[in-house]
Amino acid sequence: MQLYTDAATTPQTNQSAAGILLIDQGQQHQYKQVLPDSDNHTAEFLAAIAGFKILLDSYGPDQVVFFYTDSQVVAESVDKAYSKHFAVELATLLHLQDQCQVVVTQWIAESENHGAHQLAQQGLHLKN
Repeated sequence: MQLYTDAATTPQTNQSAAGILLIDQGQQHQYKQVLPDSDNHTAEFLAAIAGFKILLDSYGPDQVVFFYTDSQVVAESVDKAYSKHFAVELATLLHLQDQCQVVVTQWIAESENHGAHQLAQQGLHLKN
């Protein structure tokens, strides 16, 4: 199972949205959703949380997941299991990941996260 997440935030208004791309046995499932207004780093955590909630709701626990994010803050926080500024969001994300059999988190460049990025951009327009 592959999970790609990304967030988009409009800096002037802090409107945020998530793009979530789940790939299961070669089949893509695309999701976009409005997030609470927030800064971009918080939105990246919220997008990851939303992605894991969808994965767990759709496929149940005990999945082997390759999780891809273009947020270095999210990737490093998960790797260290520590975040000074996003402790609550990280704790929620780690709790969801703990329900999976294995989670391999990998930071990828924004250019490699195009699918989730496009979905997040589309999600911003859901608010209007």
